[in-house]
Amino acid sequence: MLARFHKKFAKRLEKLPLKIEDAFYARLEIFLVNKFDQRLNNHELEGEYAGYKSINVTGDYRAIFQDFGDNVLFITIGTHSELY
Repeated sequence: MLARFHKKFAKRLEKLPLKIEDAFYARLEIFLVNKFDQRLNNHELEGEYAGYKSINVTGDYRAIFQDFGDNVLFITIGTHSELY
């Protein structure tokens, strides 16, 4: 599986605290092995983000992505309240 990052995602990720950035990369490793691992809570979104999916990075942080099968594009990252 190939994971790519949108410019907006990369900018937001680098501005986050190092602890959150590290948590994202740890979750990404899990995601690349099994994108449906229960720890990720991979689920489809509705409303503004209809057609996208989300995974949990921490208790409050989420990463939103488009799933193209063997390729995914991470669109944005932030807290639940920032994104929804």
